[in-house]
Amino acid sequence: MRSAFIAFLVMGLAAWALLVPAAHAITESDYRLGSGDKILINVYGEDDLTVETQLSDSGAVNYPFLGELKVTGMTVAQLEARIVRGLKGDYLVNPNVHVSILEYRPFFINGEVEKPGGYPYQPGLTISKAAALAQGFTERASKTKIFVIRGDDPSQTPEKVDLNTLLRPGDVVTVEQSFF
Repeated sequence: MRSAFIAFLVMGLAAWALLVPAAHAITESDYRLGSGDKILINVYGEDDLTVETQLSDSGAVNYPFLGELKVTGMTVAQLEARIVRGLKGDYLVNPNVHVSILEYRPFFINGEVEKPGGYPYQPGLTISKAAALAQGFTERASKTKIFVIRGDDPSQTPEKVDLNTLLRPGDVVTVEQSFF
């Protein structure tokens, strides 16, 4: 009985450990489009309606037949539905629209890293991996005084994070100095 309880406890902890990072990971289904993202809009069987574009600061896409579409803040599914509604009836009987993200907007890292700057975002990116992209921490870097301003936070409030914190596109990471 005791060994069954321990096995149950271990399995429960293992399952919890797998779920916790996934809860904070960004997925394409809940990701909100923003300036700097590069997207591909594809309507199957209609090559003239395939558009590849990088979203500008205006967050708008000039799409054939529909004109300028404001896409900033939309999910991929919302954009697909918007294009289907616009094309259905007047232009196509049953449009099959697929939107994919080719490149996410960059994240930025500054402060006590060897090569501060903007870097391409990659799903699953942590603070530790971001520092590695920036050629690592400097000798004076504090690994406990790291702050992130989320790209989608209108208040632009820095939040204290650790090395395992997941980043999102558009985030700004600041690594402070350590005095010891």
